[in-house]
Order: sequence, then C-alpha cells, then structure tokens
Amino acid sequence: MNTKELDALYVAGTYKRFPLEIVSGKGSIVRDDAGKEYIDLGSGIAVTSFGVADDFWQQAVTAQLSRVQHMSNLYYTAPCAKLAEMLCQRTGMKKVFFSNSGAEANECAIKAARKYSADKYGPGRHTIITLKNSFHGRTLTTLAATGQDHYHELFQPLTPGFVHAEADSIADLIRLTEQYPTAGILLECVQGEGGVVPLSREYVQAAAALCREKDILLMIDEVQTGNGRTGELYAYMHYGVEPDIVSTAKGLAGGLPLGATLLGNKAQNVLGFGDHGSTFGGNPVCCAGALSVLSRTDSALLAQVREKSAYLFTAFTGAPGIESVSGLGLMIGLKTKKPAGQVVARCMEQGVLCLTAKDKVRLLPALNIPMEVLRRAAGIIKTVCAEEDEA
Repeated sequence: MNTKELDALYVAGTYKRFPLEIVSGKGSIVRDDAGKEYIDLGSGIAVTSFGVADDFWQQAVTAQLSRVQHMSNLYYTAPCAKLAEMLCQRTGMKKVFFSNSGAEANECAIKAARKYSADKYGPGRHTIITLKNSFHGRTLTTLAATGQDHYHELFQPLTPGFVHAEADSIADLIRLTEQYPTAGILLECVQGEGGVVPLSREYVQAAAALCREKDILLMIDEVQTGNGRTGELYAYMHYGVEPDIVSTAKGLAGGLPLGATLLGNKAQNVLGFGDHGSTFGGNPVCCAGALSVLSRTDSALLAQVREKSAYLFTAFTGAPGIESVSGLGLMIGLKTKKPAGQVVARCMEQGVLCLTAKDKVRLLPALNIPMEVLRRAAGIIKTVCAEEDEA
C-alpha cells in the first residue's frame, strides 16, 4: 500500500488532508512524491519559521542529538536553561515553563492565573475571560477557553469557569469582570483560526488597564502570532502592553514540538515544586532548535518580515477577486469573492500551498522566504483569484 492508503487504514480520521504527499524540500520550496515543486505559504501552520531543512537549524538539532536526545526534568540540561534565559531577556518576562504544544502552554497559563488568584484572594475567583471567535487549543480546557461554539458541541461537558466577551468591546469585557469573579483575561492579538482578525490597539490597551485596575492577570496567546510572525518578536509588542503571562509554541522550535509559558512579575513565583510538570517539556533537542530560531529572529529579520508584509498588503489590496486583506506581519487573510477552499485548491494546482481560516485564504510563509519567491507566489494567487472571479 502507498502512503495515502496506509494513512486511510491506520491513522485516525481527524484531518481532511489535501491529496498531496510531501516528501522533501528546502527553504520555502517543497516537493511531492511525483517530484512536483510547490511554494509553501503555510509553513506547517506557522511552524517552520526558517522553512524546510534549514541548514543552521539542522546543525543545532543534530549536534544536540549526538549529545543527549532527552533527559528527565529531574536533571539540568543547558539548552533548556539557555532558551529560558533568551526568552526572558528578549521579553522582560521572569520565568518560563516549557511544554510540548500551544494547548499545553495555554493550560499552564490558565493554571497559573487561577493559582495566583486563589493564593491571593482565596477560592472562587477563578473565571477566565476569552473572546468570541478565539481559538486556544483542543484539550477539554482549552476548548472551553475557545470562543467558538461549534468546537464545543460534541465534547460536553467542558471544563467550567470560562466566559466569552465580544471582541473589541471593552464595555462587554467590563461587564463580564463585574458579573464573574475573574482570575485572568486571555487574548489573541490576532485571531488566527478565527479569520486572521487583529484586535484594535485601543482595545488591547484598555483590557490591560482593566487588568491592572482589578488585579486580573493579562494573558496573551502568542501560539500562532509569536516568534517573529507579525513583524515583532511577539504580537503584543505592537500594542504597547506588558502581559502578565505569554503562551507560545508553533514557530518557536522551527518544526519540533515545543511550547512555552512566560511568566511576568506577578506570576513568576506562582508555580512551585509539584504544581505543574511535563515529561518532554524543555527537551534538549527541541530547545536547541528553538535557540537557533530565536537567535536569528533579530531586528534585521523582523524588519524584513514587515517589508514583506507591506508588499503583500499592497499587492492584494484591490486586486480582482480579492475583497479585503487582513492580518499583521506574515500572518495574512484574504477574503476572496469565490470560496476560499476553491482558491486554495486551484493555487495548489498552480504550485502554491495556502491555507484557510474561516472564509478566508490564509498565508503564513516562512519568515525568511526570499522576496522573489514571495512575488512569484503572490502573482499566482492573484491570477487564481482573478480567474475565479471571472468564472
């Protein structure tokens, strides 16, 4: 049996895969089992920050593999400690807990917020407010945090203690904090799975002020927006706020599973011995990959991300078949006149791999995608959208 047949027979049917088997690649170019090349504008859903088979990343990972591939958190490993230092120095946060995924990073953030509130105010002040249209993960607790009802329908009862506010409505946020004893507010600065929709600067700053006033922990979910994706190291840096907790994953380790929960001044000492843990969290190979990624996500690269973003916004705005462009940095949503799924399928035929988010075409290219490759891909997308418009 070939790969597709084996997958259909033995892999749980949780994914509606495209009819495409990727077998190799370099940078932003990947190849299928027939040898056809594609420009990858998905990056494994914002994961392969420096593309496929990046040389520096490979060197860092293989060097650590030759030393030790895993060690229990009962012992120290240098990559874990060095990565925590780098994250704190780059953000001003104080402590880091490492896990394996964005959902786990958000679980840790939620636990820390609730424990902070319980330690200081006693039991009962445990509500976490998130936004409608948000997405925070697929565990039962992060599903409860996710503000989209269709994710909830088949998995009741979900973890209690979550309510959802209208996005960009500070009045609704205030109403909920007055109605529910609130431990934390969890926001995505750009709602990625919700359609690549940025929050307004005024709203995020007002939410931060509300948290300071009421001693509620401000938590920013940077799972998809983090690690350079928006043109700053973390998206909250565009908004002029200082979170109490930041969760991140996806692009952090460049293709290896690694989540991180960054704890600020208020939360830095909330989690003590035995309060939380992870067998694979802080894995030395994953951390070595993240050190390679983060050390190269410098001011020069971030400036290039913003430059490429400006090019894409200009190229797509007003183009035939494209109704609107949203997003931040290299996290872009295109509202197309024809269904997004049709556009993505046609782009694949033409050698460009895109994603969807709600009713939009979603673009998440590698941060270092060469400009000439990006221009070629954008041209194909524009042609496809114009063709669809005329159909």
